[in-house]
Amino acid sequence: MSRKVWLLRFPEDDLSTPLGNPGLSKMEGKMMKRCLLLVILALALGAGVGAEEKDHADHEELRALLHGVEQAMNSQKYTDLLPYFHQNLRVTMINQDVVTKPEGLDPYFKDWIGPGKYVKSLNMKLTADDLTEFYGTGPSRFGVVRGAGTEDYDLTDGRRLEMKTRWTATVVKDHGKWRILTLHIGANFYKNPIVEQFQNATKTYAIAGLVAGALGGGLLVFLLTRPKK
Repeated sequence: MSRKVWLLRFPEDDLSTPLGNPGLSKMEGKMMKRCLLLVILALALGAGVGAEEKDHADHEELRALLHGVEQAMNSQKYTDLLPYFHQNLRVTMINQDVVTKPEGLDPYFKDWIGPGKYVKSLNMKLTADDLTEFYGTGPSRFGVVRGAGTEDYDLTDGRRLEMKTRWTATVVKDHGKWRILTLHIGANFYKNPIVEQFQNATKTYAIAGLVAGALGGGLLVFLLTRPKK
C-alpha cells in the first residue's frame, strides 16, 4: 500500500500579522500555523488510507479470521476452528482427505497430531497473496482468496519437516460473519521434504549396493584365482 509524501513549508517571512490577528505574537502565530497544517496533514493522510483499500472492514475481519485459524492450529485447540467455518464446509486437506462438517475438524487433526501420535506438534503460518476478491451483491456476495503456507512438523521419531503449501478458500457471510465455505490445501508433489528424504534414502541404498557388490565381486575373484594347495 503506497502513501503520498507531503512536504510542509512554513513561510517565516509572512508573520508580520499572524493569522490576521494583530493581537498574536509572531511566535504564537508561527506555532498556530504549524499546528493547523499538521492537523490538515493528519486528516488528509487518514482519508487517503481509508480510500486506498475498498471494503476495508471486510478485509480486516478476514485478516482476523486467518489469524484465528493459525492460533487454533498452533495451540492444538481444534474446536476453536468452528466459528471460522461454514456449517456446509468442504475442506480438502493436504493429504487429500475431505472434511464436510465442522464437527469433523477436531477428530481429523487429533487422529495424527498430539501425544502418542505420528506428529507431536504442528506450527502453521498462513499468508494471503492479495486481498480477497469479492463477487456478487447482497446475500449472494462471496469472496475468493488464495495464499501460501508453511507447516513445520515435529515428528515423534525426532525429525522435523517443513512443508510448503498453497491454499485457496471461498468465504461467505453467515449470520453477519465471514466464514470459510470451501478450502483446498496442496503441496508440491515433486518437491517436498518427504520426497527429498525418499530420494536421499534411495541414493544411500544405491551406494551401499555398489559397495556391497564390489566387495562381493572382489571376494569372488579372490576365491577363484587363489592358488590351490
